[in-house]
Parts: sequence; C-alpha cells; structure tokens
Amino acid sequence: MRTPHPRGEVYEYLAQQGDTLPAVAAHFHTSLRELLAANPNLPAGLTTLPAGYPLQVPAYYLPLGGSAFHILPDSEVVNGPGALGFDTQAEITSRPGFLAGLSDYANSRQRPAWEIIDIVATEYSLHPRLLLTLLESGSGALTTPTASEQAATSPMGYASSRYRGLYRQLLWAAEQLNDGYYGWRTGTLTELETADGKLVRLDPWLNAGTAAVHNLLAPMYVQADFVAQTGPEGLQRVYRNLWGDPFEKQVEFIPGNLQQAELALPFVPNRVWDFTGGPHETWGTALPLGALDFAPPAVEGGCVLSGEWIAAPAAGIITRSEEAIVVLDLGGDGDERTGWALMFYHVGEDGRVPAGTVLEQGGQIGHPSCEGGRSTGTHFHVARKYNGEWIPAGGPLPFVMDGWVAAAGAQRYEGTLTKGSKVISASTTTTAANRILYTLPGQEAQ
Repeated sequence: MRTPHPRGEVYEYLAQQGDTLPAVAAHFHTSLRELLAANPNLPAGLTTLPAGYPLQVPAYYLPLGGSAFHILPDSEVVNGPGALGFDTQAEITSRPGFLAGLSDYANSRQRPAWEIIDIVATEYSLHPRLLLTLLESGSGALTTPTASEQAATSPMGYASSRYRGLYRQLLWAAEQLNDGYYGWRTGTLTELETADGKLVRLDPWLNAGTAAVHNLLAPMYVQADFVAQTGPEGLQRVYRNLWGDPFEKQVEFIPGNLQQAELALPFVPNRVWDFTGGPHETWGTALPLGALDFAPPAVEGGCVLSGEWIAAPAAGIITRSEEAIVVLDLGGDGDERTGWALMFYHVGEDGRVPAGTVLEQGGQIGHPSCEGGRSTGTHFHVARKYNGEWIPAGGPLPFVMDGWVAAAGAQRYEGTLTKGSKVISASTTTTAANRILYTLPGQEAQ
C-alpha cells in the first residue's frame, strides 16, 4: 500500500506497454492537462507509449490503495503472440484432473472442456493458459482426479445459481477479465469492491493483466482473502506450480505509437449506409467499447434479408468464418492473434466467405443480418484487434475508415464519425444525420 504524499507530488513512472496518456493520468488521479504540462517534450499525436518511456507524473494520493504486486504480464492474459503454440487439449489430457472428462453444452451442442475453453479464449481473446489457471485455482480441475459436486457446477470457484457449469463459469470469468483489462487500459477502472463490500483502489503502477485478475477476484473473495489471492502466494502461485514463472514468458506485443492499418469503409462503393452504433462492446457485454454498427440502405425495419455486401476494408486472409462471425487477418500469416485483424459480426450464413479465402480490398465478406447474439434489425458489427488485444473504437487510437474518424459518445452506442468538416452521428433511426456514402474517385452515387 502506498503511503500518503503531498497533492501533485511528481513521480517518475516508466511506461508499460499499451499505456496511453489519458489512462496514466486516470491511474494517478491526475489530469491529462497536468500530465502534458509535466512532460513538454512528448511527441504530438502519440497513441501508445513506448514501454520504459520515463514520464513525470504529478500524482494525487487516495487512501485504500491495493497491492502493487504484478500477478501476470499482459501477454499471459491476452490471446495474442504469447499464446502461439499453446495446445489446450494436450495440456488438459496430460494432467490427472477431472477437467479431461468434463463437458458442457455450448454453442448449440455438447462439447469437451478443452473445446469450450478454446471457444471462450477465441471469442473474448483471452489466453487459454490463464483460463486453465483459474480453473485449477477454483477447483483443482487440472490436478484433482474426481470432481466434487461443487467443483463440477462451479469449476471457477464462483458459486452462483446464474453461472452454473463450465461454460457459464468461463463466460462470467471472461467478462470480468476483459472489463478489468480494458477498464485499466482506458483509465475507467480505478477501484473495486470485494465480496464483503470493502473498497480497494488499484495501485497506479499495476499493469493491465494484473488489473484484469484483480477485477475477477474481487467479487469472489472477502477483503482479507482477496489480499492473499492477489499476492505472490495466491493465484500466481497456482500459475507457477503449473507453468513456471509467468514473467519468463512475457512478450512485448503493443509497440509505442501504434498506428492502425489503412482501411477503407466496409461497403461496396456508391451505396448509402446508416451509421447505427457508435463505440460499444466488442464481444458479449464486456469492455472495450471497440465496435461500430452499420445498417444497409433501403431495408424495411426489423430483420429482413439484405442483398448488400459487407466488403473487406483491406486485403487479408479469412481466418474464421462460422455462425454470424467472420475474421479478416490483415497480417498475412492467417493467424488472428498476430498483427491487425478485423472481426465482423451478424454476418448472414448465405454468401458468407469461407475460412482460408484470400481477399483484396473490397472483396465480398457476406451480407448483414440479424444472425448471432441480440439484434433488432439487419446490420453488421465491426471491431479491431492488434496482436490479440481489442482496440477501443474511440480514444487515442480511434477507428479510422476512409478518413472517417470514430469518437465515443456519452453512452454506449452513441458517437460520431468525422471526416474533415463532415460529422455524422450514430442513430438507429434513419436520418440524414447518420447516413454515410462511400464513393471512389471518379464514381458517382447510383
């Protein structure tokens, strides 16, 4: 726990990968204005800070601070380059725990545990090694041969009638982890409440991966047990017993001043589309607010078949094409865990591009629909990730397509797209204020 210090006392802080200036300011309870004033030599337009960059931070002390201990590096939380070569099925079957014989119903059929873990890891972009560590911590799933009734129904160790069974336990954990990870990344998460209602403020020197674990553990434990679980003899000890030192596996995967790949709008040219959703949840109900929604032109209200095509904003390889989902890898290696990747959701089955297809910019991905998740009208949802980490649609590294720059609104789904002097606002009601026309030079709208 940090000791009290004078308001605005300046500390040197060495930036961690993925840090942004607004988030660092929030972590230290200071303002972006004060942070910029204390660091006048910062390059203009900086997106992510280079790891190890020395910042002078005027910090403001708040009581009830939590542990400064780093549990896991970010690369052991995100399903990115650090997860390459990890074989979930082999890890489970090589150990004596009951998890090898456990199954559950997920995505329309009964599945073995390893498959369910890989589904959640892929959809939420979380490292499967972390999910296995949490299952071992919660119920001994990898090392205990026979599951108790409680372990079988709550293998994550989170007792809840709403989240019974392996799949639902993993979904709950994934939401908690992503809310913690991206809440820290964006500076919106600064404090937690433990199971006994005690307040804990996150230490400003934490990394995003550790904040993710804190956010998961807080509702599971009373304060004293939470302190133990977030220390070296808690969850990290379980990890070390299974896999060794997590920081020996650390991979730096978010470079300084990260720049988005150049993208066109995801439409066929010469069509008017509606911008129906500003920055909102990328997957499930968890952070980050990384997705944008677009609806096709000239369709009736509700869910109707659309003949319009979603088009590839850049050249790439289709790495996943399954129910309602298409993922376009822009990195060229066919793995969505490396480089830039775009995820499209609510893509109709009819005409959906198959996995393995190589597309040029403008290539046909599929048709917008109501398939997948909750949807009240025909549209599609698009989000970005870099090296497995979801990137918020607004903020220091905004979503940019054909020069249209996304910005978040006051609430989820609100927001704008701006190109020069043109501004359109997200709305589920078709109006002139939310229509966007994509034209190529020398072409006229039809």
